Amino acid sequence: MEQYFIKGGSPLVGNVEISGAKNSALGILAAAIMCDETVTIRNLPDVNDIRVFLNAIKSIGAMVVYPDPENRHVVKINGRNIRNHKVDNEYIRKIRASYYLIGAMLGKYKEAGVALPGGCNIGVRPIDQHQKGFKALGAEVHIDKGMIYTKAEHLTGGYIYLDVVSVGATINIMLAASMAEGTTVIENVAKEPHVVDVAQFLNQMGADIKGAGTDRIKINGVKKFKAADHEIIPDQIEAGTFLCMAAATRGDVTITHVIPKHLESILAKLKEMGAEIHENGDEVRIAVTKRLKPTTIKTMPHPGFPTDMQSQFAVCLALADGSSTVAEKIFENRFKYTDELTKMGASMKVEGTTAFISGVDHLTGAIVTASDLRAGAALVIAGLSAEGVTCVEEIQYIQRGYENFAEKIRGLGGYIQKIDVEDLFERERIMRRMEFSGSLVQPPMERRRIPAE
Repeated sequence: MEQYFIKGGSPLVGNVEISGAKNSALGILAAAIMCDETVTIRNLPDVNDIRVFLNAIKSIGAMVVYPDPENRHVVKINGRNIRNHKVDNEYIRKIRASYYLIGAMLGKYKEAGVALPGGCNIGVRPIDQHQKGFKALGAEVHIDKGMIYTKAEHLTGGYIYLDVVSVGATINIMLAASMAEGTTVIENVAKEPHVVDVAQFLNQMGADIKGAGTDRIKINGVKKFKAADHEIIPDQIEAGTFLCMAAATRGDVTITHVIPKHLESILAKLKEMGAEIHENGDEVRIAVTKRLKPTTIKTMPHPGFPTDMQSQFAVCLALADGSSTVAEKIFENRFKYTDELTKMGASMKVEGTTAFISGVDHLTGAIVTASDLRAGAALVIAGLSAEGVTCVEEIQYIQRGYENFAEKIRGLGGYIQKIDVEDLFERERIMRRMEFSGSLVQPPMERRRIPAE
């Protein structure tokens, strides 16, 4: 069982390049199978969820080729030879975005059967809005033995109002409607950057989608798609995670290959907490020289504060000079990590969907367990900022969405090792050895300050 062993206490310093957005990539890969010509997708993140998804579409007949086997960030896909419209294997059930294959195959083939999605257990994530959209387009939908099936004689455009803002439903309905007959209007849609990215890719293939990024999307259906070449946007959540990592360790880090516009709510909170922020083109630099200030966070749909960043910020607030609150308005089960942070000395109390945090002077290393992708990243941040050694278990969650996570952290001077260990005594021996040995990586470079403007 692989675990992260982390020796904390050193500020992270240096440059880190952000990978492509996993959430964009999953929707774009689903869209790619709708085309019978070859599409090229660039800046693909090499993470477990992407590998599972690619294997799933290969299993139903899609062509999936890496032009350069040494470069897993560029892939070519062709959906011409898909013959099986049912996707069900033990792997696809483990990722939430499997449901995008429903919209893609319903749009192209007018039928689909896909295993109900899994993913992180962060709360109830119903697919009722997806079903509502498919039915409005003329499809029949039913669930049987862990599978969702959709079928339509004809898909016809319609008017759809989403009762709740849902990224998944917005993308899924957009996929199906892009090859429906006539015009579809979807109101109260999600406006996240990856919704816009999927829409732009569909338009490159010949779709007619307008309004992505606003409250209202209008889609004129087309009969077929053409070849396209698309580069996935940078991952705003990975960028935000490294920003929090720098803040929690009082480091000085420049994140490269980002779109600062996508980070506005994250950067605003970090500035409010006392971090120095400097933007320059596709780079953002953060430096923290003193203890962070407390603040209040409330997660909201984009352009509000992202739910995928609240656990990472909670670690920073656990070290802030004062009391903070974090209100989770998207997923009700997203505070499981607070028990793990408490093991490390954090002072946190959860009441309903709100966490009350009293900042402490420091955290201490402990054995902790990741409960989901973002919670796992938060525990790594905590370990890097803590005194002593931290062991993070269940890191398969983290590997679902962060590419070369440990390697990138070591590039910033962080002391983190991924070790496969089963024996509890061996784990304790590793932790003791790390506690009393010198770092296995180069010491951080001299801290650079952001010049006053």
